[in-house]
Amino acid sequence: MRWLLSALLLVLSSQCFADPTQIQYLSGTDKDHRVDWDFQVNGGRNAGVWKKIPVPSNWEMEGFGSHRYSNDWQKDPAPDSTGIYRYQFNVPAEWRGKQMEIVFGGAMTDTLVKINGQPAGAVHQGGFYEFRYDVTRLLKPGESNQLEVTVQRYSANASVNRAERSSDYWLFSGIYRPVWLEAKPTANIERVSLDARHTGDFDADVFLAGATSGKVSARLATLAGAPLGKEISADVVDGKAHLHGHLANIVPWSAENPQRYQVRFQLLSGGKAVHEVSKIIGFRTIELRPRDGLYVNGHKVRLKGSNRHSIWPTSGRTTSKQLSYQDAHLMKQMNMNAVRMSHYPPDPHFLDVADEVGLYVIDELTGWQKAYDTDVATPLVKELVQRDQHHPSILFWANGNEGGFNRELDRLYAGWDAQKRPVIHPWESFGGIDTAHYPTYNCCATSLFNGRDVFMPTEFLHGLYDGGAGASLNDWWNAMLANPLSAGGFIWAFVDEGIVRDDRNGAIDVAGNLAPDGILGPYREKEGSFFAIKKIWSPLYLPLSEMASLPPTFDGRITLENRYDFTNLNQLKLSWQLVRFGRNPGHTVVAQGGIKAPDVAAGLRGIANIPLPRDWNQQDALYLTATGPDGREIYTWSWMIASPQQVAERLRAPAGVEPVNLTELADGYLLQAGALAVTIDKTSGYLRELKKGGLLVPLTNGPRLVAGKAQLQRIQAAREGNDVLVSAEYTGNLRKVKWRLSAAGELSVNYGYQMEGSRYVDALGVTFDYPETDVKSMRWLGRGPYRVWKNRTQGVEFDVWQKDYNDTVSGLSWNYPEFKGFHDKVYWAELQTKALPLTFINHADDIALRVFTPKEASGEGFEPKGTHIDFPPGDISFLNAILPIGTKFNPPSELGPSAQQGRTPNLGIWLENTIDIVVGDSAH
Repeated sequence: MRWLLSALLLVLSSQCFADPTQIQYLSGTDKDHRVDWDFQVNGGRNAGVWKKIPVPSNWEMEGFGSHRYSNDWQKDPAPDSTGIYRYQFNVPAEWRGKQMEIVFGGAMTDTLVKINGQPAGAVHQGGFYEFRYDVTRLLKPGESNQLEVTVQRYSANASVNRAERSSDYWLFSGIYRPVWLEAKPTANIERVSLDARHTGDFDADVFLAGATSGKVSARLATLAGAPLGKEISADVVDGKAHLHGHLANIVPWSAENPQRYQVRFQLLSGGKAVHEVSKIIGFRTIELRPRDGLYVNGHKVRLKGSNRHSIWPTSGRTTSKQLSYQDAHLMKQMNMNAVRMSHYPPDPHFLDVADEVGLYVIDELTGWQKAYDTDVATPLVKELVQRDQHHPSILFWANGNEGGFNRELDRLYAGWDAQKRPVIHPWESFGGIDTAHYPTYNCCATSLFNGRDVFMPTEFLHGLYDGGAGASLNDWWNAMLANPLSAGGFIWAFVDEGIVRDDRNGAIDVAGNLAPDGILGPYREKEGSFFAIKKIWSPLYLPLSEMASLPPTFDGRITLENRYDFTNLNQLKLSWQLVRFGRNPGHTVVAQGGIKAPDVAAGLRGIANIPLPRDWNQQDALYLTATGPDGREIYTWSWMIASPQQVAERLRAPAGVEPVNLTELADGYLLQAGALAVTIDKTSGYLRELKKGGLLVPLTNGPRLVAGKAQLQRIQAAREGNDVLVSAEYTGNLRKVKWRLSAAGELSVNYGYQMEGSRYVDALGVTFDYPETDVKSMRWLGRGPYRVWKNRTQGVEFDVWQKDYNDTVSGLSWNYPEFKGFHDKVYWAELQTKALPLTFINHADDIALRVFTPKEASGEGFEPKGTHIDFPPGDISFLNAILPIGTKFNPPSELGPSAQQGRTPNLGIWLENTIDIVVGDSAH
């Protein structure tokens, strides 16, 4: 009996354990872990000299050859056309008798591989694909071996050059992804194509090499190793086994709940397991239902995504799993659920990360605007799909981009993909889905919002400089949510494609206005659009967030709208804070607590109750934070409670007894209180000169209108109690300006203007002149810390913020947040200057503070195009209306309602504000 038990255990053991594929890296594994090989390039920097180069890398990023962007094979061929690599390596002696392959993760472009002087196979053409050669006959296990790789920058196939090198991105060269050896038994599992559906149905086609009979089994388990269901097995027939089974109680994979499992396939021969392959998978179903929508696991979904290049400033296309995590987490921080691989397959570790953190993926065959020929592309489709097919994150295959579609290839994808994912043509209406690029908001008569097909622009809101991306996204998203045919869309682009140029003293090059398109900078610096997108694409929407302040009747009840596709709001964590603001950056928490998240299914609305203390309306602001099931902050919203008048009163100087002197000059009025001296121009009513203690404060020539007419009709000075007033009346749009200097030494100006009815207006408000060179920093209470545009007011929240002066051009210098521009809902702002601090305190809650004019990109190739802004005159402006920003291809007028010119009511509009101007230390 004991003998029988031992024999049974031996049999079970032989079935359970098999040789996995063994791997030996010849190169490093990523941009941070590389191995030096010998290298020579035939042109450009370091031409004709054998040197060391780290592999993987792009040779341009390591001091060799020449940098090129866009078309580099027709217009101006680069001199560095050929690179030769050599490397000595040993192969383990125990690999004798095994099948051995050499694998290249990616090499640009035509690649000839030689082992010990003999070609490993035909030249591989296509620079973005993993390829391999069986080199069993060429390798010498237990001995030293010589690898020589010749990489041609340009392909001998013209269609490869058209598809890959006539493109709007950096054109790199060399072996930029890892190189490794694989060893496995001569009878082995060659590849697997699987389909795991959210219903628990599991199908897999297992293709074998060196085995025409036997059996294949599959065991599924959790990632922790707990068995999942029964073993699935099938006999080998003609070198292939089809496995089918059903597993109960699985958790489907989605971007909201990326539940993964592991499956281990084993090839058994004579009852003994001889080879095994493991995959990490998810049970997920993708359906594109014509004239209906995009469905994942039976639920309609909308994709919220961006286009991502695989790029890092110091290493080009050579990346790392750490960078993949960083990028994926940044996307999730923006509440994105999708990413398009533009315009080539990514590193496999990015897809692993997308599976893990939950991102829907469009995986793309290269073909920027020209397609591969069928002969050269057929093996590339195979390489793309074979490598990536098992990833649940991939929803679509993209067959090229913007005309780079070889339609003969469309049918090939399903032959390699058991899931039969939809194939799309980005930019085209194809296969029941319209993926138009850069449409205008009111486009089109018979498509997009006005069509019959599902629509999903795979590129829209082009984020050149600070334009696009988050600008007008709120308009687009609300329209997409309202249209049942919308499947979402993808912003162009995720990051600015900036690279460090060692031939330009380390400067970052973005190829003029071709590459600064990102929501983030090259090193992942966050632009203002990052936070706007985070708010707009929040899966939790609060209608109250459309208001800047809480209504007096607020009772703690907040309506919540569930914009998730699957998740119930009861899985969220909600918390609140009541805060007070002082003069220093940040705030003081007065009270805080949690909120029970209501039971609200996806697509529905519910109510949450904040248990506010009785004195809540004595505080300055309310914060509400939502945290998702994964522990990531969804967003923190803020509302002001205190009125501008209450804030101003708190900042008011104590009652003073300084005598206030009034002197009438030939051309003005001089007002004096203590050390403060103010001169008002008699001919305009504007500030001419401001001094304190003999120091000049160069604020002048205001408050004049930024738009409209003003003709001084009457000006007079008078005393009112202990104060002195200078009052000016006007004809035209500006109606009044009233200056007041109090005995406390406090200067204020009250102004009012009226705009005619039915008039289109841009910026509205008043402005002053002030020298930009005099300012060192700014501290303010308002929405921040980023600037805003008329069509991008989201993503900024109330607090006391501070930032140093900078002259940043978004997308070119990356010192964020930018100092200059429009700042929303400013209650007060203090400028630190070279002389005395200067503080402005508003008495209205709808004032945007304009601080100087942002510098635009200039020079040949740096034209701002649709992002050009004609700022209103002046330097420091107090505005009731501000300007929108466009995109690379579209002016603001084509982007949506929030980017349009405002129109005054038929009866016109009256606007008024009081500004307290404090010179010197304003902390009373």
